[in-house]
Amino acid sequence: MEFNGNHLIELGYRPAKWFKDAISYINENNLDEHQIAEYLVQFKQPDIIPLHETAKDFMINIRAEHESENDNVEKVIKTMKVLMKTPTLVGGALMPDACPTGPEGHIPVGGVVVAQNAIHPGFHSADICCSVMLTDFGKTNPKKVLDAAHAITHFGYGGRPRGEQMPMSQELMDAFRENEFLNDEKLISIARSHMGTQGDGNHFLFVGISKNTGNTMMVTHHGSRAPGAALYDKGMKVANRFRQEISPETLKENAWIPYDTEEGKSYWEALQLIRQWTKENHTSLHDAVLNKLEMEKENRYWNEHNFVFKDGDLFYHAKGATPLDDKFMPDITGPRLIPLNMAEPVLIVQGKTNERNLGFAPHGAGRNFSRSQHKRSLAHKTTEEIFNEETEGLDIRFYSNEVDISELPSAYKSANNVRAQIEEYGLCEVLDEVMPYGCIMAGDVEKNAPWKRKKKFRKA
Repeated sequence: MEFNGNHLIELGYRPAKWFKDAISYINENNLDEHQIAEYLVQFKQPDIIPLHETAKDFMINIRAEHESENDNVEKVIKTMKVLMKTPTLVGGALMPDACPTGPEGHIPVGGVVVAQNAIHPGFHSADICCSVMLTDFGKTNPKKVLDAAHAITHFGYGGRPRGEQMPMSQELMDAFRENEFLNDEKLISIARSHMGTQGDGNHFLFVGISKNTGNTMMVTHHGSRAPGAALYDKGMKVANRFRQEISPETLKENAWIPYDTEEGKSYWEALQLIRQWTKENHTSLHDAVLNKLEMEKENRYWNEHNFVFKDGDLFYHAKGATPLDDKFMPDITGPRLIPLNMAEPVLIVQGKTNERNLGFAPHGAGRNFSRSQHKRSLAHKTTEEIFNEETEGLDIRFYSNEVDISELPSAYKSANNVRAQIEEYGLCEVLDEVMPYGCIMAGDVEKNAPWKRKKKFRKA
């Protein structure tokens, strides 16, 4: 009788790509039962790792302060209860700015989860190393800083056009080429063109005045752009190959790469290089503004808030949470930054690890409603009315010249409530506040987008 896939399954093997070649080899060589057993040793599959029967415990540092927040808080707790059944997880926490990102079981924004010997690409998502950098411009007029920054920064889709690109360091390009995940000339080309860009969405360039010193400070917020998104895609494919082999019950979005594998070590190294690229991107913009103003910085510090942090065999995945513990940041230069919204201060904070925070603080104000829900709630007003009401007294600019009302202050949770819960749960200490002067964001990049104009032209 011809040997087939059902025989392999009866022998305890799970369907895999190698089935076809193995079946052909066994039949072509007419192997007997003993020979088949010897031949199949090379295909021995690891034991299946089941989900935790009950969700691992996690700290809840959030509560609804208003009726409008009830649904959001219920959803983030529900999704964490499903998420915390993932086999690698040993602990977690929710921050006051938490909000869901998808179906139950997906890590929420404002969520921190601790995995043992495992890196989960889905937990840092495509915007790897989303981060903030602050430069102190001394007593410089804030309008001068914002004007100079507006002339230099770049928001929106894609990279900078040729002739306007900011250089990526040769050292970093060489390091990309030595890494299994990043050794891709197309990816490196994109990394070069995206240097000095900030993307869209909630990314911003903020200028304000220190409450403590009166100095003008510039804060940028963005992640690793297209090179980070490319690494995420590659990481998810590798993680899902492992998931199918060792934990098929785990949600696809929660797949992991075991750290003690060659792929795990290489992916960890790639994350550090993408982190370095992102920091270099922030630095390029800040230095260019200083150069335009012909001045030196008085101070600078930086931290990521969407990344993976390693402590021994534990991997802390922060999906929108600010690392406080120095052990998470090998290049620590100062306190941490928590932006709230364009009309509120950027908080300068410090803190220590405790049982509630796991070494993290919130990363911002979060959202109670999706962008589309928020826009529908304001449909009775014109865009101009909404903009004027919410930005009065501030110099708010949109790079695309199209107002994005989903990024105005009312789109976010109450900054006061987030601050109150930071204090209530003992998450961190506020050292200073950068009071808002003005801000630049991408704006509504979909409206009048170049590709839409091309389509209209072709129809005409």
